[in-house]
Amino acid sequence: MFEELKEKIILNFVEQERWRYITDGLKITFLVTILALLIGMLIGMLVAIIRTAHDQIGKEHLSGAGGFALRALNVAARLYLTVIRGTPTLVQLLLLFFVFLVNWESKVSVAVAAFAINSGAYVAEIFRSGIMSIDKGQMEAGRSLGLGYATVMRRIILPQAFKNTLPALVNESITLLKETSICGYIGLNELTRGGDIIRGITYEPLLPLLAVALIYLVIVMFFTWIMGKLERRLRESDRR
Repeated sequence: MFEELKEKIILNFVEQERWRYITDGLKITFLVTILALLIGMLIGMLVAIIRTAHDQIGKEHLSGAGGFALRALNVAARLYLTVIRGTPTLVQLLLLFFVFLVNWESKVSVAVAAFAINSGAYVAEIFRSGIMSIDKGQMEAGRSLGLGYATVMRRIILPQAFKNTLPALVNESITLLKETSICGYIGLNELTRGGDIIRGITYEPLLPLLAVALIYLVIVMFFTWIMGKLERRLRESDRR
């Protein structure tokens, strides 16, 4: 049995350096995940600020062109959230690749755009819940000191909201990492497709797909470990 397992390992990973399909795919997976997460966080923060500003000051304190612009942005933000969260990620990826970004030559860029847009919708709600969790008195105190809404939001509210939402953001990172496994539908050789290519060559599905699953599991466990350390440090800082 051991000899048979050894032969299968050699067949799937050693011969013709087939392990490179796994390592090269892992690099693509990390690249798409990191870039999409960074861009998605920017999109999500912007959408969260627009929606929060509209709920807090849009209807009562803004009028004229400024109030109209904020209301229009809020409508666009709500539409964005509804469409993105209400449709499958795979469909969004295929639409961008075959329709909206068909002229883009880089499949990595298309994948980053698709996952950034998708992740941004969920990050927006995470940030918005974090902002809304901050006591309203802090905003009122900042405004009473003569600070503008944007200044209070940037210097007082957002740092606390970001701290409160860190665990949820780590979970979103884990979800995004696993969702990149669908990139193979547009021909991008990420981690999952790397294992599938080996399976197609050797006709041995167990070992290459098991290797892919184990790699994802290790990465997720690492992120979970980081989240645990962050939560402990946040609890310790709150006690000081």
